[in-house]
Amino acid sequence: MNVHKFSVNVATPDRTIVSIKDYPVYDNHITFLFGESGIGKSLISKALYGLLDTSELTVTINDIPYADHLKSKWLTDSRANSFFVFQEPSSHLNPLMKISEQLNEGSLDCGNERDILEYLWQHSYDDTLDTILDVYPKPYRPSGGEKQRILLTMAFKKIQALIDQDDRDLSTYFVFDEPTGSLDNRYRNLFLRLLLDRYCKRQFTAVIITHDYSIISEIYNQYKSLVPYIHFKELSRVDTTEVRVDDFSADDYLSWLHSSRWSTVHSNVQKKPVLEFGADFSIFSRNLRIYQDKEHTQPSPLIIDKGSIVYLKAPSGVGKTTIAKIILGIYKADSFSMMLCEKKYSQNTHQSVWAKRVWGKQAGMVFQHADESLDLQATVKETFDGLSTRMKNDLDTLLGQLFAPRTIEAIRHKKTALLSGGQKQRLNLLRTLALKTDLVIFDEPLNGLDFANVKKVLELLNQLRMNGTAILMISHNEEIFEALIDEENILYLAEVT
Repeated sequence: MNVHKFSVNVATPDRTIVSIKDYPVYDNHITFLFGESGIGKSLISKALYGLLDTSELTVTINDIPYADHLKSKWLTDSRANSFFVFQEPSSHLNPLMKISEQLNEGSLDCGNERDILEYLWQHSYDDTLDTILDVYPKPYRPSGGEKQRILLTMAFKKIQALIDQDDRDLSTYFVFDEPTGSLDNRYRNLFLRLLLDRYCKRQFTAVIITHDYSIISEIYNQYKSLVPYIHFKELSRVDTTEVRVDDFSADDYLSWLHSSRWSTVHSNVQKKPVLEFGADFSIFSRNLRIYQDKEHTQPSPLIIDKGSIVYLKAPSGVGKTTIAKIILGIYKADSFSMMLCEKKYSQNTHQSVWAKRVWGKQAGMVFQHADESLDLQATVKETFDGLSTRMKNDLDTLLGQLFAPRTIEAIRHKKTALLSGGQKQRLNLLRTLALKTDLVIFDEPLNGLDFANVKKVLELLNQLRMNGTAILMISHNEEIFEALIDEENILYLAEVT
């Protein structure tokens, strides 16, 4: 196995954005790259692939000008045979061309996408798929998950072309940046199966950037024979701009997962319902129902006791976030019934009641996307200033639950917009927890976190629960929360047709 080592530096005229030494690329092996959001995984990968704009950035690779890297034999040969799957598919798709045309544009004009599309959609090449192929991409059409699968299809077409050429000497460097971020575990596993099946036919170099640590379990359970060809790496910070790449121990993750379990209720917490939400409700002309079994045969109300946690599961798009926003009065449902802290709520409850009783008092929510939840122009300190009357701890004590003292000093007066994605997510969590509400709803609370901070956040949530807070959990991190939460506290949401 040949290993290429790259030192990468990316800067603006004012500051260094990211710098790393000895970043490895393993020829004809697959690397899974973890690390908190915003630490530089995508930027480093784009720099190596030759995708950065030097009119705005100064880039050096191994201390040579970027122009020389762009002409290097390794890059020119690798790019000719590879593909870069962007985290945000809309940044790659052309709104002036139909999807079907883009699937056969340029080097993709090899006509082998039909089987790939059918596999990634898991149904026949029918009218639904034909409709998607006939679309000119728009912000919300096709959906995010569909766009992601379109880009994956393009990458797999290039891989199939490699297999068909049967030339083992061709250089490759595929990059998949959060390839399953908009997909549930079923489709993630389909992606892995297709990737590794093709890899067995013709080895290639690939980097998969992801926050999904449960991929490790899937690989060890289903593809153990390929582990010698797979590397797990994680980026971590040396300082505000320099990062390093470390080996990530799959054994440490698997051992932690198998030893984790939260008790049902703390002995010092009196069992008492905080939330009782009826099994049936409707919104946006859709009828939805909560069940206590994954087969959807036993309807059940959503009941969360003081000091208890309930994990609500459903595929993407069914309505998990919708029910959370109904509970908080953000969405007005067509029909529902709810008891929150012994007060009744329904579709007839006036909006002002939620503002007076619920928001930040009886219930709080950690929203999925920190950028949409925080005032990006406010400093970290200003983010909490408006909560001071309800905060029981000073700011440094509160931040110290998820930030190191040195980091607190660096970010206290920094604008939120300048924080990394992982830092914003931790801030997002702490701002809601500072309110000390009876019920807290968490919508994808582990988004953008590295493994060390995943464990810190989970410990904080467990302590919150042990102190009597009722918690509703919404997350695609099924493996982690199914390991932590008893089966009796897992409910399922489905649309009633």
